[in-house]
Amino acid sequence: MTGEFAVWVYLSRTPLLWLTVTLAAYLVADRIAAATHRHPAANPVLIAIALTGTVLALTGTPYATYFEGAQFVHFLLGPATVVLALPLYEHRATVMRALVPMLAALAVGCIAALGSAIGLAALLGIPRPVIVSLSPKSVTSGVAMGIAETLGGDPTLTAVLVMITGVTGAILVTPVMDLLRIRDMRARGFAAGLAAHGVGTARAFQVSEVAGTFAGIAMGLNAFLTAILVPVAIGILR
Repeated sequence: MTGEFAVWVYLSRTPLLWLTVTLAAYLVADRIAAATHRHPAANPVLIAIALTGTVLALTGTPYATYFEGAQFVHFLLGPATVVLALPLYEHRATVMRALVPMLAALAVGCIAALGSAIGLAALLGIPRPVIVSLSPKSVTSGVAMGIAETLGGDPTLTAVLVMITGVTGAILVTPVMDLLRIRDMRARGFAAGLAAHGVGTARAFQVSEVAGTFAGIAMGLNAFLTAILVPVAIGILR
């Protein structure tokens, strides 16, 4: 038992250990999702988070130690976002035909997400730093954390809220769209990317490449518009 503990202590100091744990957790989560025929509730990101968190809890590993080893995955968020331009280019004709409705949906969706978050938080008397951290919850984590930190919020809290928003949106988007009888994959994908950023975009690609393309567009445009509107909204709140 002592020998096993010594081996674990050695491995826990190896940065690649937590990268390996993260990738293994996602592979297992993806297998589980595939076994359920990609049911919305079996979201691989949510399952992977639960598996990784369980490992950290059982081993008593601090988050800072985990992130030191797994930060390469965080680094890849940027290149992964850029790669979304490839399906956009392939479906550029379809995108251009829907440009005006997309811009209208972007404006309405961004303002609704931002206004509801800040408005409800203010009515509930939530402290301003928490409201600042909450306001960019519907955009991808890299942009959201930057917005929160610049305006005096807590980037760590923002990252948690962004992930909760993304996973919740990815789980709900398919049943909600089915309930509303929205069959157009362009609309379904755009809604997923607008409301649930990267996690919603990943879900959209599982359903349809066209849906994934429009989700990627929504994610990028929403991040840009939110970065402009959040300081204005926080200024009005002040």
